[in-house]
Amino acid sequence: MDAQQAGQRIERELLILIRHINMTSPRGPRRQSMLDRSAYVLLSRIEAQGPMSIPELVDAFGLVPSTLNRQTAALLKNGLVERTIDPNGSTTHKFRITDEGLSRLTAERDTAAAGLAEVLKDWAPERLERFIDDLEQFNTDIERLTERPWPRTARTTR
Repeated sequence: MDAQQAGQRIERELLILIRHINMTSPRGPRRQSMLDRSAYVLLSRIEAQGPMSIPELVDAFGLVPSTLNRQTAALLKNGLVERTIDPNGSTTHKFRITDEGLSRLTAERDTAAAGLAEVLKDWAPERLERFIDDLEQFNTDIERLTERPWPRTARTTR
């Protein structure tokens, strides 16, 4: 199999995976109280990196400022982030995750992890390690090519 064929097969499987994630959890239909995808991703990034400004979010995600302004406005409205002054003295405001935002993100992440654990419960430990290593490598290769690395803790890096 060449890289093109592999890419086609992986694209299809990722499409199906995203459909599963967006439509259901392994334990049943999505709850109405779940964070939407953009909130989950933004909160995850701010949690991992610390307070971020709109220009930093633009660099991190490659989205236009208007999109991120809309998304952060929704987070602000829902009390999931708050504006803070840049501790480095810049006049740019940064968005910091609130206790409520962290609580909801943690609950969402725990629910997702529990659903994944249900799917993976019969996998051998060696297979799990290989899958995690391969998935991490896949993501870090994308990050290298796009020049948009995701902050990782020492615990989650090779």
